[in-house]
Amino acid sequence: MIIIVMGVSGAGKTVVGSNLAKTLGYRFAEGDSFHSAANVEKMRSGTPLTDEDRWPWLHAMAESIDRWRADGENAVLACSALKKAYREILMAGREDVVAVHLEGSHDLIAGRLSDREHEYMPPTLLQSQFDTLEEPDAEENVVDMDIAPEPEKIVANVVSELTARGFLKPSDSPR
Repeated sequence: MIIIVMGVSGAGKTVVGSNLAKTLGYRFAEGDSFHSAANVEKMRSGTPLTDEDRWPWLHAMAESIDRWRADGENAVLACSALKKAYREILMAGREDVVAVHLEGSHDLIAGRLSDREHEYMPPTLLQSQFDTLEEPDAEENVVDMDIAPEPEKIVANVVSELTARGFLKPSDSPR
């Protein structure tokens, strides 16, 4: 099972994703670590990435997903996956890959961003993230999750929802 924790910058992908991985006993991978140095520098300068910037990043993560699956390894990947085309690269043809979409209002996320420091993702890029986001549709293997609660409650809600939908077996959680 591969779980992609997706959403805009500041939605809590890393916090929720790492805690979810720990709870389930899964590997955790941070999507940011797959970015090229050029992408990192572009974001650091406050310039939003283009699709052309993102394609190699997405394919690198898809290769890792396929490697984990081939090795029989469970993993949680924190990755924005903002557009349907991006999610298709990561998920298409992989029934054991599900995404958890962390959802929150612009104001809530902007407030959280103002309280954190990120190596290269400035709060000024938040609007570009919302502008890029294509909300998942019913055809996608995506579970929507409200980010208003505390991270521990979000993780519990994710585990409960994934279990209820049959993505996790009751024996898979929590550890």
